[in-house]
Formats: sequence, structure tokens, C-alpha cells
Amino acid sequence: MEKLLAQLIRLYLMPGQATGQHPAATPLVSDDGLTRAIVIDFPRAAGDESGHWVQLCEVANTLQEKLGFPAPGVSVTGADAFRLWLSLREPVPVADVRRFLSLLRSAWFPELPLHASSTVELPPCLHGATGKWAAFIHPGMGASFAGEEGLDIAPPAAAQLAFLEGLESIAPAQFEEAMGAMHRPRETAPLQAPLAAPPDGLLLKDATLEDIVRHLHALGIEPTFRHVLPGHA
Repeated sequence: MEKLLAQLIRLYLMPGQATGQHPAATPLVSDDGLTRAIVIDFPRAAGDESGHWVQLCEVANTLQEKLGFPAPGVSVTGADAFRLWLSLREPVPVADVRRFLSLLRSAWFPELPLHASSTVELPPCLHGATGKWAAFIHPGMGASFAGEEGLDIAPPAAAQLAFLEGLESIAPAQFEEAMGAMHRPRETAPLQAPLAAPPDGLLLKDATLEDIVRHLHALGIEPTFRHVLPGHA
């Protein structure tokens, strides 16, 4: 767990935030109003099991394709939502995060709230109300969790670590350039090409179970799937 915590610190936490407190109380904002994480919830709507996953994919793909950001982290909450995790290499004021999300909504997603969480549960952790586990997931597996956004049993720590080790942070220049590009009129704002192609294709491209096993084997991990996927019961 120490290696997993080290990755969470590398990517998302401010100094002094990695304490042994209950996961539901983990703050992402420092006392002076700075943060290194933009964590966006995509809750499931009543009567629509997969729409929130499609929304997450559209936002994640836009961040990579239009703004050149590195691939974000993706998690299930153990309840009824997916989460998108953006890592900032350097802390920024919370006001800048709010402005960034406001610009993102105005530019591409006027119908989505896109609010950043200031306090979050750090996966992997057990959701007290549902008895399901929150966990980081391979983006290609996301659609299989739509309608049941949690794991039945604690995820393998090695797989959680591997998902985080593959993530990179948004550089300060990238963040500033994205803010400037979205602030300019749409017809004149240049679209920045991604720095690198997202691994394993875009998030909307669902991977098969065999793809996930092959990916983890390539990382030297023997997967233990403890969530019964539709069609694999």
C-alpha cells in the first residue's frame, strides 16, 4: 500500500494531505486554497445506466484530443458514479480550476455541470452504504461497470498501482495554454494535437476482457477479477 499511496501523492495530493484519516475525509485543497487534482463526478441518472459513462468518455477524449492533456485516471465510486481524475504537476488556486471547468463547459459541454470535488474518497476503499469497492479501472473496462459502479471485493493492489503508474500530470504550460485556447473565440482558437496517442485507443473504445488480461500480463501482473462482468458469469 505504500507504493500505491506514493502514486496518489505524486499525482493528486497536496503536501500534508496523505494522512491516515478515513478515506471519505481526504481533502484535495490545501488550507491556502491550492490544489493539484481536478476530480469530476459523473453520476448515473435515473433510468439511464450508461449515459454517464458516455459523458465521461466525451470529456476525457476532448481533453486529450483538443487540449493535448495526458490521459486522465478513471475510477468507480462503489455507489452510482464514475470519476475522472486530472493531475496537475504544480498546484493552482481553486479559482483557476473553477474557471477552467467553466471554460470547458462553455466550449464543448454546456449541458454538463462539471464540478470539481474538494474532498474525495481515495481508491481503493469500501463504500459504507453499498458494500462495494471504489477502485481505479482500466478505461476500456468502463462500460462493463455502467449500472453497477463498484467491485464486489477489494481490487488487486498491483493492478491499482499499475493504473496509476501509467498516468502523467498536466504541465503548468499545458494548463495555461488550454485556458487561453478555450477563452478565445471558438473559430480562432487553435486545436492542440495530443502530445501522444492515448494508450489502448480512445476511452470510448471498450476493451475485451482478454485485452485487459493481456495488458496486465504485459506489466507483470496476474489479474484477479472479483467483479462479474456482464456476459462472463
